[in-house]
Formats: sequence, C-alpha cells, structure tokens
Amino acid sequence: FQMVIGAIFAGGIGSRMGSADMPKQYLQLGSKPIIVHTIEKFVVNPGIDRIIVLCPKAWIAHTKDLVKKYLGEAIAEKINVVEGGSTRNGTLENALKFINENFAIDDDSVIVTHDAVRPFVTHRIIDENIEAAKKYGACDTVIPATDTIVRSEDGENVSSIPTRSELYQGQTPQTFRIKELEGVLNSLTEDEKNTLTDACKIYTIKNKPVRIVDGEVFNIKITYTYDLKVANALLGVVNNDK
Repeated sequence: FQMVIGAIFAGGIGSRMGSADMPKQYLQLGSKPIIVHTIEKFVVNPGIDRIIVLCPKAWIAHTKDLVKKYLGEAIAEKINVVEGGSTRNGTLENALKFINENFAIDDDSVIVTHDAVRPFVTHRIIDENIEAAKKYGACDTVIPATDTIVRSEDGENVSSIPTRSELYQGQTPQTFRIKELEGVLNSLTEDEKNTLTDACKIYTIKNKPVRIVDGEVFNIKITYTYDLKVANALLGVVNNDK
C-alpha cells in the first residue's frame, strides 16, 4: 500500500569537523544531539509513515539509545536504525533493501531522503517534497544561488561564469517514488554508481524530470566547526528547540 518513508542519512564520519572520536551528527546542538533534532522533524510530521535512520555500524546501538532517551520508547518502536553504506549511493541502496524486506509498498510510495546534519528542515519543506514526488516522481530541495558561481576546469583559471539566475544551491530532502528510484539505480553501471553520488543528478542524466522544491537559507548542513556555532545561534532564531 501507499507509504511515505523518511530516510535520514547519518552515514558520515564527520572528518571535516575535526572531531575524530565522534561523527558530527552526534555532536550536541543546544540541549540535544544534532541527529535528534533532525529525527524529531520527521516524527512530528503526520505525512511520514515510517522512519529509517542509516548510520555507521559502530553507532547503531548509540543511535537507538538516543532515540529512546529523547523521543521515548513508543516512538522508538516506529524508527528503524540500520547500517548505512560507505557512500551515499550505498546508504540509499541499504535503505531501499530494508524497505523491500520489511514493508509492503505500492507504485506511489515515496522515500524522503534527508541529511542527518540538516536539523532545521521545516514541515513545509517536507510536505512539499512528498507532494512533488507523488506528482512528478522526483524532487530536489534548493535555494537560489546568492553568490556569483565561477566555473574552473583546471582549478586555476576561470573557465566560465554561468548566469546566476539559472543557478541554485542544492539542499535536502530529495524525494522519490521508490519503485521508480530502484529502476533508475538498477540501470547504472558500477562506474556510474561510483561517480554519480547525487540521486537527482542520476535522474537528470537519465532524462527523468526532477521538480524543484523551495528550501530555506537556514536549512544549513552542519559540516564544519563554524557551522555548529552558526547552528547554535540559529536555534533561538528558528525557535527549533521546543
């Protein structure tokens, strides 16, 4: 039957954060870990039927403990924590494998894939992702580029400066009809799987439509230590710590 499944990608080890002992998604943001803020957004959204959190194998038990501690036993039962892959595509494949093995889905069922380190995603963004994926098959959350984007083929000289009005910065969620996504992924060669790390890019290369959903400038990805400082400042502004 028709299902909407939230898949939260927490597979990264956060090497750029400089915290060697703990992946960035488990760092504290305000009163709770970043990943808990993100999971909460999906838990309280009535459009989401099930949630899968994909994380490094060594962190599965810790993630389950966090969910129980902050969200309670009853909610924890509705959240599956499974092993992510070594790449984004690998994590996506693990999510699809888990869905196929555990849920009965139809052609209109969708998967909402989201970065664990984007805790400021809004209900509007999630709702519009679900709506767009059901209607068009796939969608990507983006914001207009505010800076001029400069392209360089060799990393040393400017090759071109694309028209800014046509450029957007990608965020997440990215949302897809599950069966369609599986078909697209299955059509890839191993080389393509290794080089095409963005599912929406795969769709565009395969000439399949991807709808744009408006993101928010504050839907930031916490990648560096600086981002965590910004995120703590944003907590009060976005009123995210309720």
